[in-house]
Amino acid sequence: MSAIIGTDQYNNYFGPQIPSNVQGGITAAMPGGSFCGALLSGFVSDRMGRKYSIQVGALIWCAGSLAICIAQNVPMLVIGRFINGFSVGICSAQVPVYISEIARADIRGRLVGCQQWAITWGIMIMFYISYGCSQMKGTASFRVPWGLQATPAVILFIGLLFLPRSPRWLARKDRWEEAENTLALLHGNGDANDPFVRQEMEDIRAMVEFERQNADATFFELFKPSVINRTHIGLSTQIWSQLTGMNVMMYYITYVFAMAGLSGNNLLLSSSIQYIINVVMTVPALLWMDRWGRRYTLLIGSSLMMMWLFTNGGLMALYGRPAPPGGINDIKAASWIVHGFASKAIIACSYLFVASFAITWGPASWTYPPELFPLRIRGKAVALCTSANWIFNFALGYFVPSAFEHIKWKVYIVFGVFCAAMTIHVFFCFPETAGKGLEEIETMFQEKPRAWKTHVSDNLTPVGVQRVDNSEKTPHVHHQEV
Repeated sequence: MSAIIGTDQYNNYFGPQIPSNVQGGITAAMPGGSFCGALLSGFVSDRMGRKYSIQVGALIWCAGSLAICIAQNVPMLVIGRFINGFSVGICSAQVPVYISEIARADIRGRLVGCQQWAITWGIMIMFYISYGCSQMKGTASFRVPWGLQATPAVILFIGLLFLPRSPRWLARKDRWEEAENTLALLHGNGDANDPFVRQEMEDIRAMVEFERQNADATFFELFKPSVINRTHIGLSTQIWSQLTGMNVMMYYITYVFAMAGLSGNNLLLSSSIQYIINVVMTVPALLWMDRWGRRYTLLIGSSLMMMWLFTNGGLMALYGRPAPPGGINDIKAASWIVHGFASKAIIACSYLFVASFAITWGPASWTYPPELFPLRIRGKAVALCTSANWIFNFALGYFVPSAFEHIKWKVYIVFGVFCAAMTIHVFFCFPETAGKGLEEIETMFQEKPRAWKTHVSDNLTPVGVQRVDNSEKTPHVHHQEV
């Protein structure tokens, strides 16, 4: 949307001048649908499995893309984006669950982080496609990119046909032979007697048998005393990731840079740099997040983002002035003007803000929640956490244009305060999960350690090294480089 909402073709067709609250509604329709899709995804995933639920999401995305591609007015556009959002809700909730359940503990964060990296690539590619299409005449300038976005969903649906199902989901459905074969394929080069595979199967079997002693999982179980702390942490992670203000930057970066004095092609090209930064700066997190741990990653990220947000707010307050009535380029949300060195500093701080998010909260906020919950409630729990992400995305997407219009630079101060609050919250309440097996994390929560006394597991096994199995049920195996 960020490359399209500022074009004459879009505004003339759906306008002529789209009010801030209407544009907020168009933008927020997708996260609104995502909220609904995420809530439903837990039921779909537990019944059909992680793999099939993602394929359902891919099909829904294709339907939504067709709907917005042929949209004739704002209501049709809103409905199409809501359908697309429903797909996003399903996939964003269940892809991290699927990856977490098939990944080894020592690279789980890296693999779930790849989801976020893929998202950054998608954002960047679609921005440049939309930017290129903006040079076209008529409605093709926005219909072409809205139609092309169905392509990845087709690839996703077909590609999933060749991927295995979650071994933990299979085990919970008593499909033990399939679960063991899948684990052997994933972690033992097809050898079911591999020490890692045998240990993993024992862990899964013990956890499934323990969970069988409990009633079938419901959403109400997420709020029982034994689980509610994890629910609070997972929900908070997703809510805080939105309250950093990152998606506001993604949606409305053209408004911010217009207030910094950019216009025309310079505005769109300068806005696009943030997408490149987002892609590049996610890579270090993929490589080292499992070594850094989740806590330090989140704490450092929120502290840096707080600094850039307060700096931007201060610069706009000290060196800016109100825009003429009607806003810049007839966009009421672009309600403040900054020129000179301050405008360059605002652009620089905006880039640094994106870099700080991309290397910290971007991948970590998707990696962390699936690690918190036991198998029997993981699908529903992550669905609930992801729904919280999308309902806050919806609220911010809808209200931020009006906020820029009415409180102007103070928007930055509001998000800076949020970053300060999340830093304190993470320090006192978020335990470390990096390097721990999903079953080991369950034991950690039962012991209830102080969050700041947890650390990256000493059992973290480097890639290419077999895990030692010290149980009495399997022979001792020395560390051996493959």
